[in-house]
Amino acid sequence: MKINLVLFLASNHEAGKMETLMKTFESDFRPVKGDILDDPGFDPDYHNGYEVVKVTIDYSQDLCWVSLTPLAIDLVHLSFDTYIKKLRTNGWNTLTL
Repeated sequence: MKINLVLFLASNHEAGKMETLMKTFESDFRPVKGDILDDPGFDPDYHNGYEVVKVTIDYSQDLCWVSLTPLAIDLVHLSFDTYIKKLRTNGWNTLTL
């Protein structure tokens, strides 16, 4: 099944900076609400993973959408753009709606 992880980010220090990112992979195992997911792109200064808050499955397309807990960037030593760059380096892409 194709799994699409969706992550919503916003900055508490840089007004108006928000981004939605997605990472896609194939897996026979799908996350469920409440699971904690880890990824090399996640910064350990925030936490050790993101919680799954919503899972939507489309069996006709063998597709699963997984929404992760939104994150507000509030650390001064890590800028919003730096965190986005780290995520992109680790396979996350900007999701345009």
